[in-house]
Amino acid sequence: MNLMMAFGWAGVMICIGVYLRAKISVLRNMLVPASVIAGILGFGFVNFFLYAGISIGTDTQMYTAIVNHLFTISFISISLTESGLRKEKRHVIKGAVALGFIWCLLYALTPLIAASILAVLGKYVTINVIYGMLVPFAFCQGPGQAAAYGAIFEQYGWQNASAVAITFASIGFIVAFLIGIPAAKTGIKKGIARYCGRLDEAVLKGYLKKNEQIEYAVRETTCSNNIETLAFHFALIGVCYILAVGISKILGFLPGFMGTSMSSMMFMNGMYAACLVKWFMKKLNIDFLQETTLQSKITGWAADYLIVCAFMSVSAGVISEWLVPIIIVSAVTTIVTFFVCFYFGQRIGGENDFERTLGLYGTCTGTVPSGISLVRIVDPYFKTTTAIELGACNFVMLASTPVYFIILALASGSITLTKAMILLAVCVLIYLAMLKITKSWGIKPICGYR
Repeated sequence: MNLMMAFGWAGVMICIGVYLRAKISVLRNMLVPASVIAGILGFGFVNFFLYAGISIGTDTQMYTAIVNHLFTISFISISLTESGLRKEKRHVIKGAVALGFIWCLLYALTPLIAASILAVLGKYVTINVIYGMLVPFAFCQGPGQAAAYGAIFEQYGWQNASAVAITFASIGFIVAFLIGIPAAKTGIKKGIARYCGRLDEAVLKGYLKKNEQIEYAVRETTCSNNIETLAFHFALIGVCYILAVGISKILGFLPGFMGTSMSSMMFMNGMYAACLVKWFMKKLNIDFLQETTLQSKITGWAADYLIVCAFMSVSAGVISEWLVPIIIVSAVTTIVTFFVCFYFGQRIGGENDFERTLGLYGTCTGTVPSGISLVRIVDPYFKTTTAIELGACNFVMLASTPVYFIILALASGSITLTKAMILLAVCVLIYLAMLKITKSWGIKPICGYR
């Protein structure tokens, strides 16, 4: 009942969010996703009733657990979805490599800055410097990763790490659109966005009227009198989830913090499991049973609910004492992220550098979907390859692996803070070098992005 009440209240908030997005002009013009509106409302709703001592049938701990599970499900679904670089491969690869290494740069740079800020504020606040190391998981990766790594931190004895991480992630989602949308509109006014077209009423209000709706075919891969296609796809996710649990148990035998950390990364193990299932289905020649469009819809469902539940998992009582340093760290991180994205974004070298910059900023403050949401403002029909590049850059993001191992080693007490800071600084230098080596860090065009 606790679980279903949590999903129920999240559903109520989403319905209200859809209504408010359609009716309030400020929200329409800012193109704020209904899931973000719902999340903010849900945060206030849950914390109001917690403060009043009135039971709503669930609590913030349940929402934290849901976020962890939904994030694993979304990674499984993404990995099960077909993808490919079908057109303009060289251009796409160049953009994906550049976006990936700029993301890695921020992934290593933001914890350095956050930890330094908390060290300076240490005379005035009680929050430990190590909580600043949660920033890259929140800003660069989103609420799912924030909750997952926060839970790992808590296993090492850092209390309320999940709540702090998810708070960082929630703020990141807000600034993604609060700053990203005005930046997009500025680009449109200056004529930098060549494919912006016109934001029609349907896009602004966020839903389609009956006469605007079109048939959107999803192939049936199973017979309904046997099993629904949707049910079969969720069954595949269930198989992957069980395999992920098995992979986690095996990785738990690794020595030291490696075993604890790797076994706790259910989202990564879910991705491995999904790749294994996908490979196995192809070997058996039954991969035709999977429908790509439907799988992407499942991913979208998981992402929307994940965002709402992430906001609703934050307990104001837990973070109230640390709210000021969290806001300060988030503000500085936002400024740094903005300048890094817009500095390097102008120097990648391509006709879609402005679209790349917006997508990168949205991704580095929220998730890839929030980055694509910003891209859609200036490229509504995806005439550029930016959306594909944002998806493909996930492969380059694997170069960030040393960063989270350094942070987890610090959280577990395996290395000192000084050593961790030095190693992160080395990673920053390596990513800067890779931007030069891959020719992703060029010269800013005289006319700006073009």
